[in-house]
Amino acid sequence: MFSRNYSILIILTVFVVALIFSQQKTIAYGEDQRFSRSWPTTDFNKRTISLDEIISGGPPKDGIPAIEDPQFITNNKAANWLDPREPVIAVELHGQARAYPLQILMFHEIVNDKIDDTAIAVTFCPLCNAAIVFKSEIDGKTTTFGTTGMLRNSDLVMYDRLTMSWWQQFSGKGIVGKHAGKKLERINSTIISFKEFQQLFPNGMTLSKKTGYSRNYGHNPYRGYDRIGNNPFLLKDPVDDRLPAMERVLGVIVNGISRVYPFSILSNLKLINDEVAGESIVIISNPGTLSTLDATVIANSKTTLAATAFSRKISGQTLTFYFAGDDIFDHETKSQWNFLGRAVEGSLKGTQLDNLEETGVHFAFAWLAFRPNSTVFKNAN
Repeated sequence: MFSRNYSILIILTVFVVALIFSQQKTIAYGEDQRFSRSWPTTDFNKRTISLDEIISGGPPKDGIPAIEDPQFITNNKAANWLDPREPVIAVELHGQARAYPLQILMFHEIVNDKIDDTAIAVTFCPLCNAAIVFKSEIDGKTTTFGTTGMLRNSDLVMYDRLTMSWWQQFSGKGIVGKHAGKKLERINSTIISFKEFQQLFPNGMTLSKKTGYSRNYGHNPYRGYDRIGNNPFLLKDPVDDRLPAMERVLGVIVNGISRVYPFSILSNLKLINDEVAGESIVIISNPGTLSTLDATVIANSKTTLAATAFSRKISGQTLTFYFAGDDIFDHETKSQWNFLGRAVEGSLKGTQLDNLEETGVHFAFAWLAFRPNSTVFKNAN
């Protein structure tokens, strides 16, 4: 009797395990089927995340079209239609400076560009207020990027056109496909006002509105999105309650340690000499840049800050920075510095402060969703 009952128990156990395994396979297959019809060459078996974390943002693949053949004009010509206070993504590479206005990027999210022989992808996710520039090279091969129409943590999911792998814009990490687990190389960039770009780079060039598409550039399709108290679009997980979701922050990563500096603090402290992970850094903020996510017409929007961060060490010496009026100086050498961390007068003239491992201005919910272990800077005063 015992033997017979034991045999029945084994059979039932095997049946239950087989049923569970079958259900798991069906679920996984169902997840893959959600995407595979539109992405037949993407390897969904290789991924670093659960596909449940990815949701449709509405538009289909390339429904938000990347700019493939960007045209550039002089700053003087761009001034005919670009408000001096409007934000641009400033990139300086190989001695060339280019400005990518957010009023254009918010309709395209990706600009595939090339500066000399370096291919870059200039990206902007309006939902996260995340402007990040990457080198468009994977395993030594140059590629371009497009929009999947998908979101994860309300952030743009891109794809590369070499392997159709999916990439998280916020982190630059491959999340689905052949290149899952790899990370794109970042190119230094900063969001500043067009006026500031003109002053810092008088010979710079600005992305033209002649993109090959008919869009209402200068208008904001996300009217009122960045108001404090609003909820992020299609964010599945709870918002980190340490900061308002839509508060802008300057996030930094130093030696793998992440910290955010809320704009509510930076609006009162224009400059912060700080220590993160044993490294001396400086945070510089500057008022007067328009939000692209406030009024219907960007030129009518409220102003916010631009903010940058750099290492304070130069040739083994740690500098301490301060504002004198609108100018930045260091106590140690009395050299004068600009907003992008370059000495413009004094004994250190021409010296450039080192960039940090990672830094950028984003909405608090986005930075904290991808870096939940971040510390939040609090004004000691």
